Amino acid sequence: MSQGTSQGTSQGTSTEIRRKQLRWRCWHRGTREMDLLVGGFADRHIESLDSAQLERLESLLRAPDPDLYGWIIGRDVPPPEYDTDIMKMMRDFKFTPQSG
Repeated sequence: MSQGTSQGTSQGTSTEIRRKQLRWRCWHRGTREMDLLVGGFADRHIESLDSAQLERLESLLRAPDPDLYGWIIGRDVPPPEYDTDIMKMMRDFKFTPQSG
């Protein structure tokens, strides 16, 4: 019984670490515009993404910034392998600057 609990905790910790790593990658894209778009998206949605969605987000993050930016703003149509629920969520996301 404790083995199942330990495994569940390990899985939870692994997912938490994965989310933290993905959030960091989203906020460190290379351009301020992409940091704000993708990082803001991660701040808003990453905690609610399941494992399969996290995998699709990881896949999107491997795409070059100019391509990803074009897909997000709707200038370009993403290839089918990138045209997922996560891409739709990114397109629908509206970045709102936080007043400091």
